[in-house]
Amino acid sequence: MTPKFKRILLKLSGEALMGDDPFGINRQTIEGIVAEVAQVARLGVEVAVVIGGGNIFRGVAPGAAGMDRATADYMGMLATVMNALALQDAMRQAGLASRVQSALNIEQVVEPYIRGKAIRYLEEGKVVIFAAGTGNPFFTTDSAAALRANEIHAEVLLKATRVDGLYTADPRLDPKAELLGEVSYQQVLEKDLKVMDAAAISLCRDNGVPIAIFNLTRPGNVRRVVCGERVGSIVRA
Repeated sequence: MTPKFKRILLKLSGEALMGDDPFGINRQTIEGIVAEVAQVARLGVEVAVVIGGGNIFRGVAPGAAGMDRATADYMGMLATVMNALALQDAMRQAGLASRVQSALNIEQVVEPYIRGKAIRYLEEGKVVIFAAGTGNPFFTTDSAAALRANEIHAEVLLKATRVDGLYTADPRLDPKAELLGEVSYQQVLEKDLKVMDAAAISLCRDNGVPIAIFNLTRPGNVRRVVCGERVGSIVRA
């Protein structure tokens, strides 16, 4: 199959790593995600990943109740670094070269985010995993994904979820929710469709980066989206 995109950014939530566990990292699940990434990397597609930290932060959330928002956000950023390291190690075991870059300086553990270096790694065929969000509190990892996608000139932002795409309502709560095939950025903002936060949608809209929303739990979906098959939903102008 011929890929439609040369360079992509894959947004993974921390919850995507949990599998059916209540929190933490499920080894079988992370190996499945790496297999999906490997499929497209071996097609010659340059792959960057932004990962969240909800799977780890969920375990400490009760203790964070009432905590200062900025402090809690920094804790969440550190959780994303842990997830990025786990993802990198799983890629190493699968024979996939990768690099982790962090928006927070933790140079004994991972290298700092440097845009030019990240692009060079991509051109060398390495998967680049961006950790620690934007490095700033009050910004989500969705915003980080949109920011990094624009900075590295990704041709599409892939938003991996546990449902089949973008719906008119949460399909887990509303059985009448309808799957939307193609939606404009403006419709997402006006109807407050909960795919990504408004800052992320606006950043992609202003720079013309399409957002593909699809079900990560269906094997082969990442490859199908990258090869141009109509899978899930697409948000574009």
